[in-house]
Amino acid sequence: MRFKHLVIIAAAFLALCSCRVQPQSAADVVGSISLVDSMRKIEGDTFFTATYELWFAQPVNHSNPNEAFFPQRVFYSHKGFDRPTVVVLEGYKAYSPSANELTKLLNANQIVVEHRFFEQSRPKDSIPWAQLTVKQAAADQHAIIQAFKPFYKGKWISTGISKGGQTTIFHRYFYPDDVDVSVPYVAPLNFSNEDERIYAFLDSVGTPECRQRIAAFQTELFKRKEALMPMLDTFVANRGYSFVMGIEKAYDLNVLEYQFAFWQWGGVSSESIPTAKASNEVVFKHWVSVAPFDFFADQGVEDIRPFFYQAMTEIGMYGYRVKPWANYIDYPNNLKFDFTMPKGHRAVFHPETMLNIDRWLKERGNNMLYIYGQNDPWSATSVVTGNGTNAVKMVNPGGDHTTRIKSFPAPMRDSIVHTLERWLNLQIELPCSGGGKPKDAASYMFEVL
Repeated sequence: MRFKHLVIIAAAFLALCSCRVQPQSAADVVGSISLVDSMRKIEGDTFFTATYELWFAQPVNHSNPNEAFFPQRVFYSHKGFDRPTVVVLEGYKAYSPSANELTKLLNANQIVVEHRFFEQSRPKDSIPWAQLTVKQAAADQHAIIQAFKPFYKGKWISTGISKGGQTTIFHRYFYPDDVDVSVPYVAPLNFSNEDERIYAFLDSVGTPECRQRIAAFQTELFKRKEALMPMLDTFVANRGYSFVMGIEKAYDLNVLEYQFAFWQWGGVSSESIPTAKASNEVVFKHWVSVAPFDFFADQGVEDIRPFFYQAMTEIGMYGYRVKPWANYIDYPNNLKFDFTMPKGHRAVFHPETMLNIDRWLKERGNNMLYIYGQNDPWSATSVVTGNGTNAVKMVNPGGDHTTRIKSFPAPMRDSIVHTLERWLNLQIELPCSGGGKPKDAASYMFEVL
């Protein structure tokens, strides 16, 4: 008799729990998550039925979760409890709650997670730099995903762009079962804070003629340094820029950065690069349109200093060769981004985590769809897939760092869609146009994204 009563009580408890994880609205979800410290409903993308800005209370150190906390911003957007959920793992601040490419494609819910220690997702007084590791960040993301998991039974997909793509890879390594599929965009996997694979890439990307025009333009910038410095003085004064390394060295760094920026962002043809016959005004205007100096300005560095700290200590970076320019600049070593480190910290790189992640991706990184642009210098350090996984790496011909699924030629876009359908075990339902037959996947993505 007593056993029967226990069974009834247990059944009632399970029924109560079941009710708690079957909310009727997004508001019910938000109200049920204990980690949410504060929230507000906001005007989000009309693609969703509701959007909330949430602040999660996160441990500064997940190994000692009761010691100190910081607020972490999350944009949560509801589409339907029967829909998949796309988790956008930002590498920097959370830029927008708008539906991203995959969310629209999959008609999904969306959770956007701001990276720890960016924007307002940081401790109030100062940043505890020792806790800014990929492992700690992954633990933040794991806690957020697990908080929402009981409410959405559909497939889960993680994604991110650039450093967000790296974040997506790192999270999947530490918590492989949090999501079913991961789609990192243009995400490097670097093994040094001066990964020399970048140099080899820049020596071979594009055509020899284009590379020569770039080098000739950089040479012209060095030759015209004295003439262009007054223009730079005015340029930085108008923007309120200052440079910890001094404006002279900032000039040199930005000349060297021009090559990387040209290929990373695209949108500039080699034919548009000014020649030696161009005026100083034309040369300067083109230069700052491609490499606008904010990357080296104290103000720009401060905005994303957590990125530089991670780049120089754990997730890697690139540098600049000085030997080809020995006639114009005099530095004993290649130039790196040591100047971006927080005061009192040295740029000591620890490669172990990236090497472990590389090995895991090759051996166990299944359901990983990597998106890259062929001409993007960050593709030089792209993930190398292993034969033992089903991972897919798609490289957009002629693409740059702005490459998205919609950027690919139609057959490759179709291949991406078919891969997602297979892995997620769902049919991607595309809307009809004017009552006619459904559009193909490529046309749909190109139109709505």
